Amino acid sequence: MTSTDLNPAVPVAAPAVGIRTFHPRRGRMSGRQTDALERLWPTYGIDIAALDGPVDPAAPFGRGAPVVLEIGSGMGDATAAMAAADPDRDYLAVEVHTPGIANLLDLVQRHGLRNVRVAQGDALDLVRAMPEGCLDAVHVFFPDPWPKSRHHKRRLIQPGHVALLRSRLTDGGTLHCATDWAEYAEAMRETLAADPELANAYDGYAPRPAHRPVTKFERRALTAGRPVFDLIHRRVAPAAATARG
Repeated sequence: MTSTDLNPAVPVAAPAVGIRTFHPRRGRMSGRQTDALERLWPTYGIDIAALDGPVDPAAPFGRGAPVVLEIGSGMGDATAAMAAADPDRDYLAVEVHTPGIANLLDLVQRHGLRNVRVAQGDALDLVRAMPEGCLDAVHVFFPDPWPKSRHHKRRLIQPGHVALLRSRLTDGGTLHCATDWAEYAEAMRETLAADPELANAYDGYAPRPAHRPVTKFERRALTAGRPVFDLIHRRVAPAAATARG
């Protein structure tokens, strides 16, 4: 992506086409969010549907720093906090919910964050356009659990999608997932363990990492008595992953 790939049009939630891992939602925006979207999208926004050809995720940042891909950044509070605490890496956040995009853009400006860009659209379409080994980390925090059995095909963490995400990680790069849905957590654990080039950084679920901020969503889950599960895997050679078990 070059600066000419930054689409100045204000984003809107894309309709679902085929099998999507997300469900676009409409939502009202505050005046502050509307203003942020109109002013900041041309500089910090990326329209995934408008991209044509291979994508270099580092290009929009204008430097050669490691890139973290945030899939489903929500309202952006966690992304902004992590980016502020980690200025040596760049954060590319992907979201389909327009109020969340607008809120993150507002946070970017308010906190003077130079290492955040916001993409609107299907994260998997964006990842498919990237070269292998270009990402330092992929974060998948609280994706839609699609709890009904007939909807499991829409889950983001499933073998084909995991293989795609893993292929874009550098050697030693991290795939970090978190969910408060116990059944999905177990399905995630089994799926990640089955990938031949991923090795669990811990014995089972990871202890809650300090670098992942506690969001309002997570607080609500904990208040409701739902535990949160973290899974952190690193990309390794197939033989090394087998050795780790």
